[in-house]
Amino acid sequence: MMSPARRMVWRPVAEAGAAVALTLFLGYALVDPPGPSSWLPVWAAWPVAAVMSLPVAFRRRWPQAMFAVAGSAAVLATAAGAVAAGAIWVSFIPAALALYLVASTAPLGRSAALLAGCLCAAAAAVLVFYAQVLPTLPPALERTELPPYLPVEGSAIGIFMSAAWGIGVMVRRQRFLVARLARHRAEAAVADERRRIARELHDIIGHSMSVIAVKATVANHVADLHPQEVRAAMAVIEQTSQSTLTEIRRVLGLLRSDGDPDDSLTPVPGLADLSGLVDQATSAGVEVELSVPADAALPSAVALSAYRIVQEALTNVVKHAAPTRCSITVRLDNGQAVIEVRDGGPRTPREARSAVPGGHGLVGMRERAVMFGGTLSAGPHTDGGFHVVARLPYGPVGAAA
Repeated sequence: MMSPARRMVWRPVAEAGAAVALTLFLGYALVDPPGPSSWLPVWAAWPVAAVMSLPVAFRRRWPQAMFAVAGSAAVLATAAGAVAAGAIWVSFIPAALALYLVASTAPLGRSAALLAGCLCAAAAAVLVFYAQVLPTLPPALERTELPPYLPVEGSAIGIFMSAAWGIGVMVRRQRFLVARLARHRAEAAVADERRRIARELHDIIGHSMSVIAVKATVANHVADLHPQEVRAAMAVIEQTSQSTLTEIRRVLGLLRSDGDPDDSLTPVPGLADLSGLVDQATSAGVEVELSVPADAALPSAVALSAYRIVQEALTNVVKHAAPTRCSITVRLDNGQAVIEVRDGGPRTPREARSAVPGGHGLVGMRERAVMFGGTLSAGPHTDGGFHVVARLPYGPVGAAA
C-alpha cells in the first residue's frame, strides 16, 4: 500500500499523464472521426485537444474552475465545428472527469446546478452543430463509418456527465459517513480515556491516602513514647504525598491499569501509531503528509500525549475542512517534542473556524501540553487553513512519567 506522502508526490504525475493521454485520444478522434471531417487542418487538431484536456491536470487543485474551463472548451469547440463529427461526446470526457471531482467536494446543490448548466450548454451546442455546421462539412470518405446521429450524441453526453456527477456524489457521501464514524470513534476514545483516568485516580488516591492515614494514626499514638517512629512515619507520609502528586500531574502516563484485562490487551498508542490516524483521515478525504523522525524516542506519557494531540487536530481537520490537504510534523528540539499540524483549509468556502480556544478539543490539547510544562498555540495560518503547534518538554526516556 502506497504511503500518503508518496501518493501526494505521484498524484500530480498521474493527473498530468491522464491529461496527455486524453489529448492524444481527442486529437486522434479529431483527425480521424467516424463522421464527416472537421473544417480544421490536421495540425490544428492537437492544440484543440490539448486545450480541452489540460484542465484534467489541475482539477484536484481547482475543481470548479477546471470544470468550467473544460466544459466551456467542449461547448465552444462543438458550436464552432472543431470536434469529431459523430463522436462529439468524446470532447466532454475531460469535463466529466472534472465534474466528478466537483461533485465529490462541493455541496450537492452547487454541483447539481453546475451539471444542469453544462448539460443545457452542451445541448445547445450540439443543436447548433447539427443545424448549421454539419451541413457545411464534406461527407465522410467511407460509407461504412458510423453516421452522426443527434439523439445518440445528446444522450451520450447526458449519460456520461450524469454518471460522473452521480459517482462523485456517492464518493462525497461515503467520505461524510467515514468522517462521522471517525468523529464517533474519537469521542468514544475520549470517553474511554476519561474512564481510565477516573480508575487510575481512584487507585492512586485511595492507596496513597490509606498509607498516609495509617502512618498518621501511628504517629499520633506514639508521639510521646517513640518520637523516632514519628519521624519515620512522617518521612513515609512525605514521600507518599510527593509521589502521589507526581502521579496525578502525569496521569496520562498511568493509563495502563494493572489487573484490567481490557487494558492489558490494548497498548498505549505513541508516535509509531500515527500512521493509523493518517489512514483514517485519508479515507475521509484528507491528503495527509506525515513526517516523524525514524529514531524518535519519547517517554511513554509524552508519546501518548503527542498522539492524542495529533488525533484531536486531525479530527478537527476532518470535521471542519475535509476534503483538504494536511501536514503533520513531529521533531525533537532541545529536549522538546514539537508537534505541528497544519491544513490547507477547505476547498469549498465554509464558515471559518474560530481561533478562540472555546471548544473542548482545543482545551483538551492545551491541558495535555500544560501538564508537561509545555505550550500549545492554535489558530488560522497566514497562508490559509488552520495551524496547531504543541511543545512538550520531556526528560530521559527511562525516567518515570
